[in-house]
Amino acid sequence: MVEYSSQNSGMEFINAFTHSGKPVKDLSRIKRLLAALGDPQNSLKFVHIAGTNGKGSIAEMFDRIFIGAGLKTGCFTSPFIIRYNDRIRVDGKDIPDSDLSRIAEKVRTVVDESPDRMDLSQFEITQAIAFLYFAQQKCDIVVLETGLGGLLDCTNIITTPLLTVIATIDLDHTAILGDTVAQIAAQKAGIIKPSVPCVLSANNPKDAVQVVTQTCDKNHSPLVIPDIESVLVDRLDCFGADFVYKGNAYTLSMGGAHQITNALSVIEGCKLLKGTLGLTDECISRGIEKAVLPARVEILCRSPLTILDGAHNPDGLGALAQVLDGCEMHCFAVIGMCKDKNIDSAVQKLIPYVDTFYTVDGFSDRALDRTDLAQKILSLGGKAQPCGLPIDTQIKALQKAHPNDITLICGSLYLAAQIKNKKS
Repeated sequence: MVEYSSQNSGMEFINAFTHSGKPVKDLSRIKRLLAALGDPQNSLKFVHIAGTNGKGSIAEMFDRIFIGAGLKTGCFTSPFIIRYNDRIRVDGKDIPDSDLSRIAEKVRTVVDESPDRMDLSQFEITQAIAFLYFAQQKCDIVVLETGLGGLLDCTNIITTPLLTVIATIDLDHTAILGDTVAQIAAQKAGIIKPSVPCVLSANNPKDAVQVVTQTCDKNHSPLVIPDIESVLVDRLDCFGADFVYKGNAYTLSMGGAHQITNALSVIEGCKLLKGTLGLTDECISRGIEKAVLPARVEILCRSPLTILDGAHNPDGLGALAQVLDGCEMHCFAVIGMCKDKNIDSAVQKLIPYVDTFYTVDGFSDRALDRTDLAQKILSLGGKAQPCGLPIDTQIKALQKAHPNDITLICGSLYLAAQIKNKKS
């Protein structure tokens, strides 16, 4: 029995449910919950985003562009970094605690009468709260990021998005989504809707492109893949980039070549939405420049250079490795990873660019033991040692010992969240 008091806050209600709930085979459970709440999602317009890596950055760019265009903009992302409320935003502002509790109480009343109350997940509960909040706020557009996969993700309950976007596809959550790129791509492509245009990020594996193309063909959905060959890069470093794409100049405030790839998907997506949402070239470029996400090659300090990154799979850490490759400095990394990740393949991407890894744990109940992580890195040819200091103490020690080098904190969004919460 799910236990909570009607006097509890919104977060206490949400936390009464497990992260994943009972495994799903279809979307009937979220459909019943939202129907009991009046189907608030049916009054909203969406840009729906899936992908293994990049979807958070893409969501942030769309969010900034739409806000800049004067649209009342809802944004739903996961996971949270600083506090749970930052998953649900309107015009860039987190849902207030008072609204979260008020709407959670309405959802609680429905859940109490639901035959699914024992099976529901935190994600489904949060999704219902978000849809109700966006509808009550009368959002003009909602940027909706999937949680896991796409086909069976509860965000996929929406039926008529204005646009679907699929970011970079790679191996992650293989126990749930499949152990090949094609299988995972099929799950991501599940968000594609009949006759709704889809943008697929450039530089995706051939198997992923084939699956998405076939899915679009079946749904008569126009497919756009940005032309990466049309990009002229003027500046690219850990602080951002300046580039020209199809005659228009753009500036990014997030570092790494992968952010150019993400920006191209947003640019092409906005072209498709220009007439519908009244977007201009100026608000597109301005929104892309304003977009900044915590824990995505985030510069915590410029001197000594300290970078925080939450990438946790091979593709994500590969993108981080590209950033480090462009820095003519030594790098010392504080790293922690979760047991369910493809740790060997992910860490191998970083080893050539990191002088020494200091392994940590304790930031999540799924964190790999720091001694085991150090042994893995050593077995792969890297230099590593378990960290015996508190994480923030270790970071300060590296900054002091290597003032002219890079101090990197990486390996998990949970680790990044812990660092951000201590600084906030």
